[in-house]
Amino acid sequence: HNAGRERTARIGGGAANTAMALATMAPVQSDTDSYLKPVVISAVGNDTQGKALLTTLREVGVCVDRIDCLGAYTTRSLVLLEKKGERTIINLTRAPVPLPPDLAHIPADCCYVRSADPALTPILAKRVEHSLVIAHIPPTTDGFRPAQVLVGSASDLDRAFLADPFSAGRRIAGRALEWVVITFGADGAAAYGDGAMIQASAPVVHVIDTTGAGDVFAGGLAFALAMGEKMPTALKTAIRWGSASVGYEGTVPGSFYFAK
Repeated sequence: HNAGRERTARIGGGAANTAMALATMAPVQSDTDSYLKPVVISAVGNDTQGKALLTTLREVGVCVDRIDCLGAYTTRSLVLLEKKGERTIINLTRAPVPLPPDLAHIPADCCYVRSADPALTPILAKRVEHSLVIAHIPPTTDGFRPAQVLVGSASDLDRAFLADPFSAGRRIAGRALEWVVITFGADGAAAYGDGAMIQASAPVVHVIDTTGAGDVFAGGLAFALAMGEKMPTALKTAIRWGSASVGYEGTVPGSFYFAK
């Protein structure tokens, strides 16, 4: 048996992690006075955890007006942390996310998609016609993720995909695809385009907790691309954000925890 100890409950989930990173890190990283307001499309339950999560997101500057609160229970997971900061996540409960009828047309400079709901496919197909879509992979089903940018971790992708990321990504995202961005943990990340590849290394950091680092990386990528940066600069921004995230417990700096 492995000995362990319980710590505390804390905010998590891809939507919350990315939104908190955008709300707390973008003002520090930006050289402009541009107004940034992350909007989360997700769901929480009408329970103590859900109410606390909404309160915390509001406090850090995230718009929660489109988070569904009609379910009974908030999504809850166990995060098992090793001494080196690596984590294993076990989902216990999940709140279903009803999609807003106007999701294809909600104004935004960038739409980042973490959910694997197949109902999103036609919505993304409409969004790529008028704005930037960044979609997480997997899923890697053909035609499933209409997007200009796909982003995922090498540890979640098979050898066939990694052998030719852009061609594999084109099958998933369609003709709109411009880049496939893959993270390699401590080895940095790479962006694969049509006949192009951009690599960027990660700084050496003391790892405390890797939970949510990929979500923060995606937030940095979305922020930079939405601000009009080209991929070489956006990739470096994403790595900087993701690397900063592993240096403390939780996803973003500060005491974003709530009582169970």
